[in-house]
Amino acid sequence: MDHLWLKAIHILSATLVFGTGLSIAFFMWFAHRTGDARLIAATARGVVVADAIFTAPGVIGLLATGFAMAGNLGVPILRGWLAVALVLFVFIGCCWLPVLWLQARAWRLAARAAAENAPLPASYRRTMAWWFRLGWPAFLAVIAVAGLMV
Repeated sequence: MDHLWLKAIHILSATLVFGTGLSIAFFMWFAHRTGDARLIAATARGVVVADAIFTAPGVIGLLATGFAMAGNLGVPILRGWLAVALVLFVFIGCCWLPVLWLQARAWRLAARAAAENAPLPASYRRTMAWWFRLGWPAFLAVIAVAGLMV
């Protein structure tokens, strides 16, 4: 594939990952702060769907086009800034995969509380605490990778 097309897809993929990540974090945090189980359940469901529709394809697009561009240019991926970006990419994945599970768990816990007209359980609060703990370093690493790409 032409290098300019690869670059365009790479930039679009990065935009999807960055924009969706920021949006998901905002809306999940916003809903969480309300303490309203119905709102949290609806928001968390949307977050899980958005990750599947936007973030996952963006991640795949980044990897595929990144490796293709490096190969086309003859640039070794295990040296210099590309190696650092790849290490950060793996770190982001190690945070993001548990976050996906945590989002789905928060959705289930909030939906159950809403259906039972009960308060959010303590397990929901623990789930969200881990979501925040893993989300911040992952998102900061996404920003670092974007800086390296530029």
